[in-house]
Amino acid sequence: MAFIETGGYFPPEGHKDRIQRYRKNKQLFLGNHYAVFNSYKLPSDRRLAVFIASNLAGTIAKKSADFLFGETPIFSAGKDDQSEEQKALERIVEENELNITNYESALSNAYRGDSFYKVRYGQRFGGKLSESVDPYRVFVEAQKAEYVFPETLPGDDTSVFAYHIAVPSVIEGTGDQDWVLNVESHYPGEIRYSKYRLSPFGHSHYENAVVEWKVEKELPITDKETVVETGVPFPLVVHIPNYSTDDCWQGIDDLSENESIFAEIDNRLSRIAEILDKHSDPAMVVPQGSLGEDENGDPIFHAGRDKIFEAADKSDVLPQYITWNGQLDAAFKELELLMEQLFIVSELPPVALGKTDSGTSGSSALAIKYRMNTLLAKINRKRQYYDKGLKRVLFIAQLLEHEKAGTKLPYEVTVPIIKFKDGLPEDDMEKAQIAQLRTGSKPIQSQLSAVMETLGLSEEQAKLELERIKAEEQADQFVSPSVFNDIEGDE
Repeated sequence: MAFIETGGYFPPEGHKDRIQRYRKNKQLFLGNHYAVFNSYKLPSDRRLAVFIASNLAGTIAKKSADFLFGETPIFSAGKDDQSEEQKALERIVEENELNITNYESALSNAYRGDSFYKVRYGQRFGGKLSESVDPYRVFVEAQKAEYVFPETLPGDDTSVFAYHIAVPSVIEGTGDQDWVLNVESHYPGEIRYSKYRLSPFGHSHYENAVVEWKVEKELPITDKETVVETGVPFPLVVHIPNYSTDDCWQGIDDLSENESIFAEIDNRLSRIAEILDKHSDPAMVVPQGSLGEDENGDPIFHAGRDKIFEAADKSDVLPQYITWNGQLDAAFKELELLMEQLFIVSELPPVALGKTDSGTSGSSALAIKYRMNTLLAKINRKRQYYDKGLKRVLFIAQLLEHEKAGTKLPYEVTVPIIKFKDGLPEDDMEKAQIAQLRTGSKPIQSQLSAVMETLGLSEEQAKLELERIKAEEQADQFVSPSVFNDIEGDE
């Protein structure tokens, strides 16, 4: 079956739920919980007048990205730091600012469950600038996940053999009535291009945008070739799941399993706020006869406006405010239980949030690391997928660069080694003590390196600083013999 069929609908049937989940979870990540929990799902009589959203979803996603790519991993290739393979790898990483791309990918992966990288060869601005300003090179870019539609082998939902990148765009001057769908299908060794006319069919519940279209007809492509050979025996798109199972290619996000907890936390905070608002502006009850009367002898007051009531019997009634037992203690206990469940399910220990009474006072880095065990296990799970995916991305980038270079490049294509950091702060004193034990108290770092690292100086600056230190030491230790002559003369 073709990916897009005339008379059918876009997105294809098997991808609608996935894309809807992307959009919903992005609103949760951004803190727009009102659109998800309190707008269209509830009837009007049950919607909260006061709505407070606690953006714990954003915290969960950001913590994962911080620990995974908050510190840039080390990419290495070749036999030494000065090898041509290492230089080429560092160039590709730096030119594409891969440290930022990786962080943004991990951040989005946490709420979507899927991230995609696309490798291409060309100019950043597509030929709008001259080659001297915008040279041809290899680009490694993050591809918007809701535009990517993987196609699997028949009978195997885990093996993807093609990636279709389909981007709908509205035709200028038509409002939102006429659309064009540009499709870029990545197969091993080639890219196929196609174009379709669309008409809008459905809008999003979470944002004011068209999200579903009917495919009217296929359009001819006249501005470029419909099939382009890449020379690389792999699709130029790489999928990295947040984590996944062995029966489906799709990744699993970190937010969907907690959606009901997010909803109840927001609901409980909002209800508590309503109770406190009522207590801050209470009504009053007074004995009968305390208020003025009209010509019919009735008390002059409006309960909704004046918030004051007159008791029917004035015996034993003192003027007092009416308070409502809103079960605040029970509400706060439920809120505490919900937070505890959220942290357990999200594998987010309190110490990672800097919460009080989390056991960090006076603790060593190793002790804190043990308390972070659940989060570190979660990050390690994600890291394995990124290690596999980024190795493939950089391998494909080297293959494509060799294919498009036209001449033999001075380096060989290699699969890089990626060394990730755990994201935890390092205890320099503890590291030094461990190194001292392992080396038998022998130095493991030169004075030059220590000055460069401690003061943040370049090698030349550090050498000048060491020379100043040595000069000062010599000045302190040197004593002129004439000093003793002066003493004898004085005597």
